[in-house]
Order: sequence, then structure tokens, then C-alpha cells
Amino acid sequence: MHVFVTGASGHLGSALIPELLDAGHRVTGLARSDSSAAAVAALGAEVRRGDLDDLDGLRQAASAADGVVHLAFKHDAMQAGSMLDAAAADRSAVGALGEALAESGSGKALVIASGTLLLAFAGVQGRAGTEADFAESGPRIDSENAVIALAERGVRSSVVRLPPLVHSDLDQHGFTSALIRFARTAGYAGYPGDGANSWPAAHTLDVVRLFRLALEQAPAGSRLHAAADEGVPLREIAEAIARNLDLPAKSVPAEEVPGYFQFMAPFIGLDNPTSSARTRELLGWAPTHPGLIADIDAGHYFTAGSE
Repeated sequence: MHVFVTGASGHLGSALIPELLDAGHRVTGLARSDSSAAAVAALGAEVRRGDLDDLDGLRQAASAADGVVHLAFKHDAMQAGSMLDAAAADRSAVGALGEALAESGSGKALVIASGTLLLAFAGVQGRAGTEADFAESGPRIDSENAVIALAERGVRSSVVRLPPLVHSDLDQHGFTSALIRFARTAGYAGYPGDGANSWPAAHTLDVVRLFRLALEQAPAGSRLHAAADEGVPLREIAEAIARNLDLPAKSVPAEEVPGYFQFMAPFIGLDNPTSSARTRELLGWAPTHPGLIADIDAGHYFTAGSE
């Protein structure tokens, strides 16, 4: 299969390309800069220059491929407080990719990344979120729903909801790295309230295997969960960070949450336990790599190159 990948040089893309190539697929990766292009080429993929705003280019690349994995997102805009702008750009990109695949009428695959935290924003509380849970509309939710709807137009579409904590030695800018950075800056590892709210997590290599399985096998209109750890309490995460940095772990007072957690402040207190039972049954996905706490304790997040 010829696969077009957006976000090809990023955290997940840099692991997905080898996963796809090892499985015998041909890969073309989107690159918006010379450095990204060099990284994609070094991984063994073909390079297509462009970005998420180049909708005609996205359509052309999707039309030329047998399947698309859409990983790119304007994370810099999100972290700068422009979540709505980032989500709108994502919705436009998904629309361009989906339209091109639907017009081919050949059952091509489209897999996009979404997030399990959307379930908490949508009001799923007091239980683990499941693949059957969804919301009618909202930032990023609109992209997810548009992809599911493409099943009615002959596209073998699926959504992989990522846990907020995708961890490994490839993670340089994710939420785990951010929590460690906040702790270094503040001189203590913080958690919101009593730290009992929990977040799901998964190792990068387990996540990209799920993307490959979705690309190859997922039925049209599938929602999938890449949750290996169903829910890790925020206090346990802070304690793991604290012992590796030789710092105390403590609750962050409510009035200090915005300053401590910065761009994560609006959602750090959400409870987001997430089940992946249906995903495992449907695709035979079985995570094999270390869980979040074990991976934090492995030490790679705390080496000089990770600071």
C-alpha cells in the first residue's frame, strides 16, 4: 500500500514510518521545512513538501495514495492559546483529504489522530470512556465526526483517539515532557487538587502499531482507543517525576494552577479513564511496551538531551 502521512517528522510520524516500511508499505511523508524533509528522507520515506494550509497539495497527495494517516496538528498554535484556530485548520485539512479519497471511489483508507480528553470535555465522567462514546460537535470533535461520516462515501475511515500521555524516548514535546519541565521550573512536581483524577497513557511504539493495524484492517467508520494504561492518577505521575528529579511532589493550589501548568491548566483537572477493550478485540491490538510509570522511571526523560 502507498501511504501518505502528515506530521511525518514528528513524534508519532517518526515512529510510524519505520512501522509501515517494515510491514512492506511505501510511504510518502509531508514536510513543511528543509529539516523536516531531511528527517523524513532519512527514515526511508519519499518526501512531499507542503503544510496543512496547502489544501490543494493535500488533495493531490491523497489522490495519489492508497491510504492516508493524518497525524499533523498545529500544536504550536494550541499551546499559544489558539486552539480554535488549530482545530479549524485541522478540520479543513481533514476535509481536503477525505474529499480526495471519496472521489476515487475505491475504498481507500483514512486514519486520523484524535484524543481521549475530548470525551472528558464532552461530559463522560464517573466511568471509563469507550469507543462508543462521542460528542455532536466541538473543536477536533468536528474532524473526528467528519471522518466517521466518510464511511458512507466509500472511504474506509477510522479515528485513533490518543491518550494525553504518549510516552517514549521519542517524546520531546508531549504532555509528559511538559509535566517534567513544569516541575523543573517550579522546584516541585505538582498535581491538581488531591491528584486522584487519572489519565490514560500508551507507549509510542504501541500507538504506531495501532495506526498501522487501523490502516490495514479497521472497518469503515471505526473509533479506536490507543490506551494501554486505562488511567494513571496525576498524583502518581507527579510522584514518579519527583523521585527522578529528587524534588518533592505536592498539590498545586487552585489559584496557582494557571501559572504552574501553563497551557495545560484548562484541562489538567479532568478525569479521563479510557477503555480500549473494543479496539483490542476488533484489531488484536496488544500493547507490549512499558507503561507510563515504568517508562518515566527508565530515566530517559531526565538525561541532558531531554532537558
